[in-house]
Amino acid sequence: MENNPIFFADGADSEMIEAYQKAQQTFKYFWREQSWEYRRIIPALAVSCVKVAFSQKDPTSESPIIEHMWINDIDFDGDYVKGYLINEPNELTNIQVGDYVEVPLNEISDWLFAITPATKKSTGLSKLFSSSADPLPKVYGGFTIQKMRSDMLPAERKDHDSAWQLDFGDVNDIEVVYEQKEKPENLIEHPMSRNMKEDFIKFLKEYPDEMTNADENGLTILHKETIAGNLSSVEVLLENGADRNLKANNGKTALDFARQLNWEHLIPVLEKNN
Repeated sequence: MENNPIFFADGADSEMIEAYQKAQQTFKYFWREQSWEYRRIIPALAVSCVKVAFSQKDPTSESPIIEHMWINDIDFDGDYVKGYLINEPNELTNIQVGDYVEVPLNEISDWLFAITPATKKSTGLSKLFSSSADPLPKVYGGFTIQKMRSDMLPAERKDHDSAWQLDFGDVNDIEVVYEQKEKPENLIEHPMSRNMKEDFIKFLKEYPDEMTNADENGLTILHKETIAGNLSSVEVLLENGADRNLKANNGKTALDFARQLNWEHLIPVLEKNN
């Protein structure tokens, strides 16, 4: 992505500000998908990145220099989005490609991931004479990009999409989870969370200490599965005795994170007997 052209837009545009807000409100779905991607043996995401506004003081103006650029290798602790810059700044001198950045969730301006649609494998003559190209990875999220695409002429939009080599679809129909229309239940829980439930039960039986281990932020596995919105995993953890009252270093319980990220399907589960 670092070789893709940068498209500029008016950050004061009310529709662009609305795009920022939608990206922040739905980021939890990005993180849910990204957290499962880190567990996959075979990667599923063709692209996965978050857009952040970077700034520095402009000596020639009262207004700062602001550039919205993308970071990848994303991590998220429920409060802060972290990653590495993958764009070359145009004017900013206080940051460069490869720098590690960490920003509050309410300061991101966009996110996207893309998944290549599953296709039936052709064999024999049907494969030999097939003229259809492989489908481009389908984009999820990308609110600011869709706002910019909506302002482009058809030829400009075509050039834009060609530069990204991604299927952005309809500017007025932004999806946030895989197979959102075909399987609306995916908005509630990631299919891998449901499908991996039995394996997760076995994992906890073999490694019960994992329920109390915490990372450098004080996040336990219950915190992390809550942040990722994984209902089946949270239920299994609680059924196996995970302490819902444990607090991370910032003083937050799993329930606090569920409320903060508005994971409505997790809140009543974590509130029960609390």
